[in-house]
Amino acid sequence: MDVFPLDQLLADRAAAGRPYLEFIRRPDLSVGLYVLPAGGRDMQTPHGEDEAYYVVTGTGSFTAGEESRRIGPGDTIFVAAGVPHRFHDIEEELRLIVAFGPAEGSRGAGVQGDG
Repeated sequence: MDVFPLDQLLADRAAAGRPYLEFIRRPDLSVGLYVLPAGGRDMQTPHGEDEAYYVVTGTGSFTAGEESRRIGPGDTIFVAAGVPHRFHDIEEELRLIVAFGPAEGSRGAGVQGDG
């Protein structure tokens, strides 16, 4: 068993100087922490893998395809592989747990490491 305390993940991500920190990687699954500041821009591109986000903290909006919704703590969002999506109108820093199935980048589409 592995346990990943949020405080340690946040520190590791900050030390890496990137918005996304992958902390689990297996062939069929990868999991990371994605942090976007209030007023920040989400620059990700569509991924070749299915993706789920869990909103740990923060508020904003999320668009997938043509559909937009307000999101906040406790929300879980699913995005099918290949669907354009992004976070926007971020009012409070978003801290998101991101899971890819299979592992991010394993299908060769999209940009790795961008949440």
